[in-house]
Amino acid sequence: MSSSSADRGPVASTTTPDDVPVVTTALVVAVDGPSGSGKSSVSRAAARALGVAFLDTGAMYRAVTWAALRDGVDLDDRTAVAAHVRATALVVGTDPAAPTVAVAAADGTETDLTEAVRTDEVTASVSAVASVPAVRQDLVLRQRALIDSACAAPLPGRRAGVVAEGRDITTVVAPDADVRILLTADEGVRLARRARQDLGTADEAAVEATRRAVVERDRVDSRTTAFTTAADGVVTVDSTHLDFDGTVAAVLEVVTRAAGGGA
Repeated sequence: MSSSSADRGPVASTTTPDDVPVVTTALVVAVDGPSGSGKSSVSRAAARALGVAFLDTGAMYRAVTWAALRDGVDLDDRTAVAAHVRATALVVGTDPAAPTVAVAAADGTETDLTEAVRTDEVTASVSAVASVPAVRQDLVLRQRALIDSACAAPLPGRRAGVVAEGRDITTVVAPDADVRILLTADEGVRLARRARQDLGTADEAAVEATRRAVVERDRVDSRTTAFTTAADGVVTVDSTHLDFDGTVAAVLEVVTRAAGGGA
């Protein structure tokens, strides 16, 4: 990342009555974790509470996967996949109230993919794209640029900074983030949450169907990223026994501690 935490300066802050830190200098919070841990929804809520931008790096991988599928790229051909991703222009909106992702054509026309990237077809294919090292190198550079932009030129009404979430965000994309968190939960809890999210129920059949998809995706992704064990300096937040609001509060507590006395 071109701007380090030292460049951004210390996270000077006070707290509101709700104990949410009021950030007076740029703040970068990086959130990693396995499938079904709630990274996206919790990170988005935390970003809204903090008044900073929200970056869903997974949506970027999904967007380039959508584009590759649209253009008939052979996902088994890693060279072709990497070349196609390099040629795919992404437009990423980081407002936590309405995050977006789009691909832009050569003439500047944008195709909004905010909903399209969540289809079963994209979900089933994204690991094949995201596991290509050259693809990860490409998107990591773009993600770092978005983080730097959120710090240097915040959105109107937002403070300088970002909550960025995704696999390897704490170790590769933003290892110098002010706050780094590994969000996790017991496997059974994660599977039930994902089943409710994707299938609308957490009955035995839904959980088993979800297990097959999640376990396979985690297996493939683990070849290129480490997201199950906290690296040095990364704080683990275990949400096994927490509801959504409790998990958001736990994340904000970690940020508050870092803002008050350093990460």
